[in-house]
Amino acid sequence: MRRYVTVDCFTKTRLHGNPVAVFDDADGMSPGLMQRVAREMNLSETTFVTRRPQRGEFSVRIFTPVNELAFAGHPLLGTALALAAEAEGGELGLHTQMGRVPVRLSDDDSCARMTQPTPTVKTFDRSEDLLVALGVREATMPLEIYHNGPRHVLVGLASIAELASLRPDHRALGAFEDMAVNCFAGSGTQWRNRMFSPAYGVVEDAATGSAAGPIAIHLARHGAATLGTPLRITQGVEMGRPSDMYACVSQDHDGGARAVQVWGHGILCAEGRMHV
Repeated sequence: MRRYVTVDCFTKTRLHGNPVAVFDDADGMSPGLMQRVAREMNLSETTFVTRRPQRGEFSVRIFTPVNELAFAGHPLLGTALALAAEAEGGELGLHTQMGRVPVRLSDDDSCARMTQPTPTVKTFDRSEDLLVALGVREATMPLEIYHNGPRHVLVGLASIAELASLRPDHRALGAFEDMAVNCFAGSGTQWRNRMFSPAYGVVEDAATGSAAGPIAIHLARHGAATLGTPLRITQGVEMGRPSDMYACVSQDHDGGARAVQVWGHGILCAEGRMHV
């Protein structure tokens, strides 16, 4: 039998935020079995943890119901909170396919702050087709794609009302492979996001931690925010699972993005065992 817990991420309230299932002793599980278990759990992501020789260091594999991800945000936050009792000096090292992700825990183990991979960015060359699939007439910024494990296309909208009223054509979105579509709106340090990704087996996501850093960088690159200033990014409102993500991107000597930090709260929601 395999023990698991579920953690509601980027929230202080159970049944809000984005849930992740964490199997904290995945020794001996094959990738194929992990994928079948993730499909059975049917959450946006499930993580599988194996311990490394050094205390506080863990290997983590992340699966959606349909594929494996090299990196993802809320699954690592939830995994860190599930493993908090094994932290070394308040820090964990979570080793993903994108490398080691350091995670710092709050004193009461209710909040986790991770340093994420700095994404690459390039222009998205199917902007018109994507806007049609979303039902959006015009974006407020150029559409660009950020890669930090997952591939996130960012679409700025003029208002929170426009964002809330989105009714995308999910069949049309399914033609955009290996990417998540993030539509955002807001101002100053307060922003809202909605993420759609049929390609990753997720109709809509309640909190996309791996998109929070790219959104902060994107806003700074296009003059809507300042590097070094923490942003609050709310997501999941339209799903009835409100989530609050926080992101801050420090600036290097050339004015570009250096370190990407994303943090938020989480709370244990359920636990159980699976006979696999």
